[in-house]
Amino acid sequence: MAIFKYKALDEGKKISEGLIEAVNEKMAAEILQGRGLSIVSIKKHLESKRGIKFLASLSGVKSKDLVIFSRQFSVMISANIALVQALRILVEQTENITLKMIVSKIADEVDGGLHLSDALAKRPKVFSDFYINVIRSGETSGKLDEVLNYLADEMEKDYDMMSKIKGAMIYPVFVFVGLGVVGVVMMMFVVPKLTSIFTETGAALPLPTRILVGTSDFLSAYWWLLLVILAGLVVGLKFYIKAPAGKRQFDFLKLRVPIFGKLWQRIYLVRFTRSMNTLIMGGVTIIKSLEIASEVVDNEIYKSLIKETSRAVEDGSSISSVFVDSKEIPKMVSQMMTIGEKTGKLDVILGRITDFYSREINNIVVNLMTLMEPIVIVILGIAVGIMVAAIILPMYNLASQF
Repeated sequence: MAIFKYKALDEGKKISEGLIEAVNEKMAAEILQGRGLSIVSIKKHLESKRGIKFLASLSGVKSKDLVIFSRQFSVMISANIALVQALRILVEQTENITLKMIVSKIADEVDGGLHLSDALAKRPKVFSDFYINVIRSGETSGKLDEVLNYLADEMEKDYDMMSKIKGAMIYPVFVFVGLGVVGVVMMMFVVPKLTSIFTETGAALPLPTRILVGTSDFLSAYWWLLLVILAGLVVGLKFYIKAPAGKRQFDFLKLRVPIFGKLWQRIYLVRFTRSMNTLIMGGVTIIKSLEIASEVVDNEIYKSLIKETSRAVEDGSSISSVFVDSKEIPKMVSQMMTIGEKTGKLDVILGRITDFYSREINNIVVNLMTLMEPIVIVILGIAVGIMVAAIILPMYNLASQF
Protein backbone atom coordinates (compact mmCIF):
# COMPACT_ATOMS: atom_id res chain seq x y z
CA MET A 1 0.00 0.00 0.00
CA ALA A 2 1.11 3.57 -0.67
CA ILE A 3 -0.18 7.11 -0.29
CA PHE A 4 -0.78 9.13 -3.47
CA LYS A 5 -1.12 12.88 -3.71
CA TYR A 6 -3.70 13.95 -6.26
CA LYS A 7 -5.19 17.03 -7.90
CA ALA A 8 -8.59 16.63 -9.57
CA LEU A 9 -11.67 18.50 -10.80
CA ASP A 10 -15.04 17.86 -9.17
CA GLU A 11 -18.40 18.01 -10.94
CA GLY A 12 -18.47 21.78 -10.52
CA LYS A 13 -15.05 22.05 -12.22
CA LYS A 14 -13.42 23.12 -8.96
CA ILE A 15 -9.90 21.99 -8.08
CA SER A 16 -9.78 19.35 -5.36
CA GLU A 17 -6.50 18.23 -3.78
CA GLY A 18 -5.70 15.57 -1.19
CA LEU A 19 -4.13 12.23 -0.31
CA ILE A 20 -5.43 8.76 -1.07
CA GLU A 21 -4.25 5.31 0.00
CA ALA A 22 -4.09 2.60 -2.69
CA VAL A 23 -2.05 -0.37 -3.92
CA ASN A 24 -0.81 1.47 -7.00
CA GLU A 25 -1.38 4.59 -9.09
CA LYS A 26 -3.95 2.87 -11.35
CA MET A 27 -6.05 1.77 -8.38
CA ALA A 28 -5.85 5.27 -6.87
CA ALA A 29 -7.09 6.75 -10.15
CA GLU A 30 -10.03 4.31 -10.28
CA ILE A 31 -11.05 5.18 -6.70
CA LEU A 32 -10.99 8.91 -7.52
CA GLN A 33 -12.96 8.43 -10.73
CA GLY A 34 -15.52 6.44 -8.74
CA ARG A 35 -16.04 9.55 -6.62
CA GLY A 36 -16.87 11.55 -9.72
CA LEU A 37 -13.52 13.35 -9.94
CA SER A 38 -11.59 14.11 -13.13
CA ILE A 39 -7.88 13.56 -12.46
CA VAL A 40 -5.49 16.40 -13.26
CA SER A 41 -2.39 14.86 -11.69
CA ILE A 42 -1.53 11.99 -9.37
CA LYS A 43 1.83 10.98 -7.92
CA LYS A 44 3.21 8.83 -5.12
CA HIS A 45 3.53 10.71 -1.82
CA LEU A 46 4.84 8.01 0.56
CA GLU A 47 6.22 4.60 -0.39
CA SER A 48 4.67 2.11 2.03
CA LYS A 49 2.13 1.78 4.77
CA ARG A 50 4.88 0.63 7.13
CA GLY A 51 6.85 3.77 6.36
CA ILE A 52 3.73 5.88 6.84
CA LYS A 53 3.01 4.31 10.22
CA PHE A 54 6.65 4.78 11.25
CA LEU A 55 6.58 8.48 10.35
CA ALA A 56 3.20 8.86 12.03
CA SER A 57 4.49 7.28 15.25
CA LEU A 58 7.39 9.74 15.27
CA SER A 59 5.30 12.84 14.70
CA GLY A 60 2.10 12.23 16.70
CA VAL A 61 -0.50 14.99 17.00
CA LYS A 62 0.44 17.66 19.52
CA SER A 63 -1.82 20.34 20.99
CA LYS A 64 -0.03 22.96 18.89
CA ASP A 65 -0.95 21.07 15.70
CA LEU A 66 -4.62 20.99 16.73
CA VAL A 67 -4.57 24.70 17.58
CA ILE A 68 -3.20 25.58 14.13
CA PHE A 69 -5.64 23.18 12.43
CA SER A 70 -8.63 24.65 14.31
CA ARG A 71 -7.62 28.24 13.55
CA GLN A 72 -7.12 27.59 9.82
CA PHE A 73 -10.35 25.58 9.67
CA SER A 74 -12.35 28.35 11.36
CA VAL A 75 -10.95 30.99 8.98
CA MET A 76 -11.91 28.98 5.89
CA ILE A 77 -15.40 28.11 7.11
CA SER A 78 -15.94 31.80 8.03
CA ALA A 79 -14.94 32.66 4.43
CA ASN A 80 -17.84 30.44 3.21
CA ILE A 81 -15.55 27.77 1.75
CA ALA A 82 -17.37 24.44 1.45
CA LEU A 83 -16.66 22.02 4.31
CA VAL A 84 -15.10 19.26 2.19
CA GLN A 85 -13.06 21.75 0.17
CA ALA A 86 -11.79 23.36 3.37
CA LEU A 87 -10.69 19.95 4.66
CA ARG A 88 -8.93 19.20 1.34
CA ILE A 89 -7.05 22.50 1.58
CA LEU A 90 -6.08 21.72 5.18
CA VAL A 91 -4.55 18.42 4.02
CA GLU A 92 -2.10 20.45 1.94
CA GLN A 93 -1.43 23.06 4.63
CA THR A 94 -0.98 20.65 7.55
CA GLU A 95 2.69 19.84 8.15
CA ASN A 96 2.18 17.04 10.69
CA ILE A 97 2.09 13.77 8.73
CA THR A 98 -0.26 12.01 11.17
CA LEU A 99 -2.79 14.85 11.19
CA LYS A 100 -2.46 15.17 7.41
CA MET A 101 -3.53 11.53 6.95
CA ILE A 102 -6.36 11.88 9.49
CA VAL A 103 -7.75 15.05 7.87
CA SER A 104 -7.57 13.40 4.43
CA LYS A 105 -9.65 10.44 5.67
CA ILE A 106 -12.10 12.79 7.43
CA ALA A 107 -12.53 14.72 4.19
CA ASP A 108 -13.33 11.49 2.33
CA GLU A 109 -15.85 10.44 5.01
CA VAL A 110 -17.57 13.86 5.07
CA ASP A 111 -17.63 13.84 1.26
CA GLY A 112 -19.35 10.45 1.53
CA GLY A 113 -22.15 11.91 3.67
CA LEU A 114 -20.86 11.51 7.23
CA HIS A 115 -21.26 14.40 9.68
CA LEU A 116 -18.02 16.15 10.60
CA SER A 117 -18.54 15.48 14.32
CA ASP A 118 -19.12 11.76 13.64
CA ALA A 119 -15.95 11.58 11.55
CA LEU A 120 -13.98 13.27 14.35
CA ALA A 121 -15.53 10.92 16.93
CA LYS A 122 -13.92 7.97 15.12
CA ARG A 123 -10.51 9.38 16.21
CA PRO A 124 -10.87 9.76 20.00
CA LYS A 125 -7.09 9.68 20.53
CA VAL A 126 -6.74 12.89 18.51
CA PHE A 127 -10.03 14.72 19.06
CA SER A 128 -11.36 14.89 22.63
CA ASP A 129 -15.03 14.67 23.67
CA PHE A 130 -14.84 18.40 24.34
CA TYR A 131 -13.72 19.13 20.77
CA ILE A 132 -16.25 16.77 19.19
CA ASN A 133 -19.22 18.07 21.18
CA VAL A 134 -18.41 21.69 20.42
CA ILE A 135 -18.29 20.83 16.69
CA ARG A 136 -21.55 18.86 17.00
CA SER A 137 -23.27 21.80 18.66
CA GLY A 138 -22.16 24.03 15.78
CA GLU A 139 -23.55 21.58 13.22
CA THR A 140 -26.87 21.34 15.09
CA SER A 141 -27.29 25.12 15.43
CA GLY A 142 -26.07 25.87 11.91
CA LYS A 143 -23.32 28.10 13.33
CA LEU A 144 -20.28 25.94 12.63
CA ASP A 145 -18.19 28.96 11.57
CA GLU A 146 -18.88 30.80 14.86
CA VAL A 147 -18.31 27.71 16.99
CA LEU A 148 -15.06 26.87 15.20
CA ASN A 149 -13.79 30.42 15.62
CA TYR A 150 -14.67 30.42 19.34
CA LEU A 151 -13.13 26.96 19.80
CA ALA A 152 -9.91 28.09 18.10
CA ASP A 153 -9.73 31.15 20.39
CA GLU A 154 -10.18 29.07 23.55
CA MET A 155 -7.68 26.42 22.44
CA GLU A 156 -5.09 29.11 21.72
CA LYS A 157 -5.61 30.62 25.18
CA ASP A 158 -5.18 27.21 26.83
CA TYR A 159 -2.09 26.46 24.71
CA ASP A 160 -0.53 29.86 25.51
CA MET A 161 -1.18 29.35 29.23
CA MET A 162 0.48 25.92 29.32
CA SER A 163 3.38 27.15 27.17
CA LYS A 164 4.14 29.93 29.66
CA ILE A 165 4.09 27.47 32.57
CA LYS A 166 6.36 25.00 30.76
CA GLY A 167 8.68 27.85 29.78
CA ALA A 168 8.97 28.93 33.41
CA MET A 169 10.01 25.40 34.42
CA ILE A 170 12.69 24.94 31.75
CA TYR A 171 15.33 27.10 33.49
CA PRO A 172 15.31 25.44 36.96
CA VAL A 173 15.02 21.92 35.48
CA PHE A 174 17.97 22.56 33.15
CA VAL A 175 20.09 23.97 36.01
CA PHE A 176 19.34 21.12 38.43
CA VAL A 177 19.95 18.43 35.79
CA GLY A 178 23.23 20.12 34.89
CA LEU A 179 24.16 20.34 38.57
CA GLY A 180 23.43 16.63 39.03
CA VAL A 181 25.55 15.61 36.02
CA VAL A 182 28.49 17.81 37.08
CA GLY A 183 28.22 16.52 40.66
CA VAL A 184 28.32 12.85 39.55
CA VAL A 185 31.30 13.47 37.24
CA MET A 186 33.22 15.22 40.03
CA MET A 187 32.41 12.45 42.53
CA MET A 188 33.60 9.73 40.14
CA PHE A 189 36.71 11.33 38.64
CA VAL A 190 37.84 14.48 40.51
CA VAL A 191 37.07 13.88 44.20
CA PRO A 192 38.87 10.46 44.42
CA LYS A 193 42.16 12.08 43.36
CA LEU A 194 41.81 14.90 45.91
CA THR A 195 40.71 12.74 48.84
CA SER A 196 43.30 10.00 48.25
CA ILE A 197 45.91 12.30 49.80
CA PHE A 198 43.89 12.63 53.01
CA THR A 199 43.16 8.91 53.38
CA GLU A 200 46.87 8.04 52.89
CA THR A 201 47.90 10.19 55.88
CA GLY A 202 45.73 8.09 58.20
CA ALA A 203 44.50 11.23 59.95
CA ALA A 204 40.95 11.46 61.31
CA LEU A 205 38.76 13.06 58.70
CA PRO A 206 35.90 15.47 59.45
CA LEU A 207 32.33 14.19 58.95
CA PRO A 208 31.70 16.16 55.70
CA THR A 209 34.88 14.69 54.20
CA ARG A 210 33.98 11.14 55.23
CA ILE A 211 30.54 11.55 53.65
CA LEU A 212 32.15 12.92 50.46
CA VAL A 213 34.65 10.05 50.29
CA GLY A 214 31.94 7.43 50.95
CA THR A 215 29.65 8.89 48.27
CA SER A 216 32.54 9.04 45.79
CA ASP A 217 33.55 5.43 46.46
CA PHE A 218 29.94 4.23 46.07
CA LEU A 219 29.43 6.05 42.75
CA SER A 220 32.76 4.81 41.39
CA ALA A 221 32.00 1.18 42.25
CA TYR A 222 28.21 0.99 41.87
CA TRP A 223 27.26 3.67 39.33
CA TRP A 224 25.42 1.00 37.33
CA LEU A 225 23.31 0.11 40.38
CA LEU A 226 22.30 3.76 40.75
CA LEU A 227 21.15 3.84 37.10
CA VAL A 228 19.11 0.65 37.62
CA ILE A 229 17.48 2.09 40.76
CA LEU A 230 16.64 5.38 39.01
CA ALA A 231 15.19 3.57 35.98
CA GLY A 232 13.16 1.32 38.28
CA LEU A 233 11.81 4.31 40.20
CA VAL A 234 10.80 6.11 36.99
CA VAL A 235 9.06 3.03 35.53
CA GLY A 236 7.42 2.17 38.86
CA LEU A 237 6.17 5.73 39.28
CA LYS A 238 4.66 5.72 35.78
CA PHE A 239 2.79 2.47 36.43
CA TYR A 240 1.64 3.73 39.83
CA ILE A 241 0.29 6.99 38.39
CA LYS A 242 -1.60 5.06 35.68
CA ALA A 243 -3.42 3.03 38.34
CA PRO A 244 -6.67 4.70 39.55
CA ALA A 245 -5.59 4.87 43.21
CA GLY A 246 -2.11 6.12 42.30
CA LYS A 247 -3.46 8.75 39.91
CA ARG A 248 -5.84 10.07 42.57
CA GLN A 249 -3.12 10.25 45.22
CA PHE A 250 -0.71 11.94 42.81
CA ASP A 251 -3.35 14.49 41.81
CA PHE A 252 -4.09 15.16 45.48
CA LEU A 253 -0.39 15.76 46.23
CA LYS A 254 -0.12 18.17 43.28
CA LEU A 255 -2.75 20.37 44.96
CA ARG A 256 -0.89 20.27 48.30
CA VAL A 257 2.65 21.06 47.12
CA PRO A 258 3.79 24.46 48.49
CA ILE A 259 3.63 27.32 45.94
CA PHE A 260 2.95 24.98 42.99
CA GLY A 261 -0.25 23.60 44.56
CA LYS A 262 -1.91 27.00 44.22
CA LEU A 263 -0.78 27.19 40.60
CA TRP A 264 -2.21 23.74 39.79
CA GLN A 265 -5.50 24.64 41.47
CA ARG A 266 -5.83 27.73 39.26
CA ILE A 267 -4.99 25.73 36.14
CA TYR A 268 -7.71 23.15 36.86
CA LEU A 269 -10.26 25.87 37.63
CA VAL A 270 -9.50 27.64 34.34
CA ARG A 271 -9.78 24.35 32.42
CA PHE A 272 -13.17 23.72 34.02
CA THR A 273 -14.65 27.20 33.60
CA ARG A 274 -13.25 27.65 30.08
CA SER A 275 -14.55 24.30 28.82
CA MET A 276 -17.95 24.84 30.50
CA ASN A 277 -18.20 28.31 29.00
CA THR A 278 -17.32 27.04 25.51
CA LEU A 279 -19.78 24.14 25.68
CA ILE A 280 -22.67 26.22 27.06
CA MET A 281 -22.02 28.91 24.43
CA GLY A 282 -22.19 26.12 21.83
CA GLY A 283 -25.63 25.04 23.06
CA VAL A 284 -24.58 21.86 24.92
CA THR A 285 -26.77 21.03 27.94
CA ILE A 286 -25.50 21.73 31.48
CA ILE A 287 -25.34 18.04 32.46
CA LYS A 288 -23.51 17.04 29.27
CA SER A 289 -21.16 20.01 29.67
CA LEU A 290 -20.31 18.90 33.21
CA GLU A 291 -19.60 15.35 32.05
CA ILE A 292 -17.24 16.56 29.32
CA ALA A 293 -15.58 19.18 31.56
CA SER A 294 -14.79 16.48 34.17
CA GLU A 295 -12.58 14.78 31.56
CA VAL A 296 -11.01 18.01 30.31
CA VAL A 297 -9.81 19.01 33.81
CA ASP A 298 -7.50 15.95 33.98
CA ASN A 299 -7.39 15.76 37.79
CA GLU A 300 -9.11 12.98 39.71
CA ILE A 301 -10.04 15.21 42.67
CA TYR A 302 -11.79 17.79 40.48
CA LYS A 303 -13.16 15.06 38.21
CA SER A 304 -14.96 13.42 41.16
CA LEU A 305 -16.23 16.80 42.33
CA ILE A 306 -17.62 17.74 38.91
CA LYS A 307 -19.27 14.32 38.45
CA GLU A 308 -20.89 14.69 41.87
CA THR A 309 -22.14 18.09 40.72
CA SER A 310 -23.54 16.52 37.55
CA ARG A 311 -25.52 14.00 39.63
CA ALA A 312 -26.78 16.81 41.87
CA VAL A 313 -27.97 18.80 38.83
CA GLU A 314 -29.79 15.70 37.52
CA ASP A 315 -31.60 15.54 40.88
CA GLY A 316 -32.70 19.16 40.55
CA SER A 317 -30.00 20.95 42.58
CA SER A 318 -27.94 23.90 41.37
CA ILE A 319 -24.36 23.61 40.09
CA SER A 320 -22.97 25.60 42.99
CA SER A 321 -24.66 23.39 45.63
CA VAL A 322 -21.73 20.93 45.64
CA PHE A 323 -19.03 23.54 45.08
CA VAL A 324 -20.05 25.53 48.17
CA ASP A 325 -18.92 22.73 50.53
CA SER A 326 -15.70 21.89 48.68
CA LYS A 327 -12.27 23.00 49.92
CA GLU A 328 -10.90 22.74 46.38
CA ILE A 329 -13.23 25.43 45.00
CA PRO A 330 -12.68 29.04 46.15
CA LYS A 331 -15.76 30.67 47.68
CA MET A 332 -15.70 33.36 45.01
CA VAL A 333 -16.25 30.77 42.26
CA SER A 334 -19.28 29.12 43.90
CA GLN A 335 -20.82 32.49 44.77
CA MET A 336 -20.38 33.88 41.25
CA MET A 337 -21.81 30.70 39.71
CA THR A 338 -24.84 31.02 42.03
CA ILE A 339 -25.39 34.53 40.69
CA GLY A 340 -24.95 33.27 37.11
CA GLU A 341 -27.59 30.57 37.59
CA LYS A 342 -30.08 32.96 39.18
CA THR A 343 -29.65 35.61 36.47
CA GLY A 344 -29.50 33.14 33.57
CA LYS A 345 -26.04 34.39 32.59
CA LEU A 346 -23.92 31.43 33.65
CA ASP A 347 -21.85 31.52 30.46
CA VAL A 348 -20.96 35.19 31.05
CA ILE A 349 -19.99 34.51 34.68
CA LEU A 350 -17.87 31.51 33.66
CA GLY A 351 -16.08 33.70 31.12
CA ARG A 352 -15.29 36.28 33.80
CA ILE A 353 -14.04 33.62 36.22
CA THR A 354 -11.81 32.24 33.47
CA ASP A 355 -10.36 35.68 32.73
CA PHE A 356 -9.73 36.36 36.44
CA TYR A 357 -7.91 33.10 37.13
CA SER A 358 -6.01 33.28 33.83
CA ARG A 359 -4.55 36.59 35.02
CA GLU A 360 -3.77 35.01 38.40
CA ILE A 361 -1.92 32.18 36.67
CA ASN A 362 0.12 34.69 34.66
CA ASN A 363 1.00 36.58 37.86
CA ILE A 364 2.02 33.37 39.67
CA VAL A 365 4.19 32.28 36.73
CA VAL A 366 5.88 35.71 36.57
CA ASN A 367 6.55 35.62 40.32
CA LEU A 368 7.91 32.07 40.08
CA MET A 369 10.29 33.06 37.29
CA THR A 370 11.46 36.00 39.41
CA LEU A 371 12.01 33.80 42.48
CA MET A 372 13.58 30.85 40.69
CA GLU A 373 16.87 32.58 39.87
CA PRO A 374 17.83 33.51 43.46
CA ILE A 375 16.58 30.13 44.75
CA VAL A 376 18.72 28.27 42.23
CA ILE A 377 21.74 30.43 43.07
CA VAL A 378 21.32 29.74 46.80
CA ILE A 379 21.02 25.97 46.24
CA LEU A 380 24.10 26.00 43.98
CA GLY A 381 25.99 28.01 46.61
CA ILE A 382 25.09 25.54 49.37
CA ALA A 383 26.09 22.52 47.25
CA VAL A 384 29.41 24.06 46.23
CA GLY A 385 30.04 25.26 49.81
CA ILE A 386 29.55 21.76 51.25
CA MET A 387 31.90 20.23 48.69
CA VAL A 388 34.57 22.89 49.22
CA ALA A 389 34.30 22.61 53.02
CA ALA A 390 34.71 18.81 52.80
CA ILE A 391 38.00 19.31 50.93
CA ILE A 392 39.33 22.40 52.76
CA LEU A 393 38.72 21.17 56.36
CA PRO A 394 41.16 18.20 56.23
CA MET A 395 43.74 20.42 54.54
CA TYR A 396 43.41 22.89 57.40
CA ASN A 397 43.71 20.08 59.97
CA LEU A 398 46.87 18.74 58.31
CA ALA A 399 48.43 22.18 58.15
CA SER A 400 47.70 22.85 61.84
CA GLN A 401 49.66 19.72 62.85
CA PHE A 402 52.91 21.24 61.65
